[in-house]
Amino acid sequence: MTQGIPYPVFDPVAFEIPFPYIGPLPIRWYALAYIAGLLIGWIYARALVKNDRLWGNVPHPSVVSIDDLLVYAAFGTILGGRLGDVFFYDFRIYRDAWLHGHYFEALQLWHGGMAFHGGLIGVAIGIFLFARKYKASMLVVCDICAAVVPIGLFFGRLANFIKPELWGRETTMPWGMVFIDPQTGLTLGDGLVRHPSQLYEAALEGIVLLVVLVIAIRKGALQRPGTVAGIFGIGYGLARIFVEQYRDPDPVSEKLGEWLTMGMVLSLPMILIGAALIWNANRNRARERELV
Repeated sequence: MTQGIPYPVFDPVAFEIPFPYIGPLPIRWYALAYIAGLLIGWIYARALVKNDRLWGNVPHPSVVSIDDLLVYAAFGTILGGRLGDVFFYDFRIYRDAWLHGHYFEALQLWHGGMAFHGGLIGVAIGIFLFARKYKASMLVVCDICAAVVPIGLFFGRLANFIKPELWGRETTMPWGMVFIDPQTGLTLGDGLVRHPSQLYEAALEGIVLLVVLVIAIRKGALQRPGTVAGIFGIGYGLARIFVEQYRDPDPVSEKLGEWLTMGMVLSLPMILIGAALIWNANRNRARERELV
């Protein structure tokens, strides 16, 4: 029976900011991860729209407007992610809290998590509002957001690992870990050696998917609106379904059968929509060539 490798216990508080009369304000790694994802994603998005060679003749938002897109995306991610966790995974818990007079429990991020698929819906709404305000193509704005999302996913999954949460199933692999609560020092996950599935997701949904999208963009994907978003949808869906085989699902809110999980079910439409976006982009490009 393998002992795995030691879990690197992190202090959940990265640092504290002292305030007179109030006391120190703790800044947590979890918050820093989301800030880093949004900030680096914003910088990358500005670089993409600034490089006209990547777009060819496709009209795209200005560099200045990307500042507004960051705001829309941030609110969509936070609100959509939180509400997605409430409705997709813990609806009964928050429904009971509402019935007992705890009306704002669902919005208390420190009492729960955020769901990626909910965040994706929130960002989609933000993209719609942004595109309408700036009279931009929805597909073009979707491509910009899809190009930078893997950056946020990478930091988000690292935050899951540091917390720790969303660990994997039991394993005998030598890189398995026994996760430990950094505040109490007690073992988590029944003290079993488990897959560090958060790192699997950080690698696949973050690094690998980002590299694939960078290559596609350099090959001219932004000149076919919807292509980058389509590649992201297929890539994320496949990566998530693969990792779900190693991630330990909550038996109440995530496990739907012997092998089926909620994460798999929610990822399947992303693959189908992604394929439809790529098909539509190629069809539109073929029509343009015929007209020429």
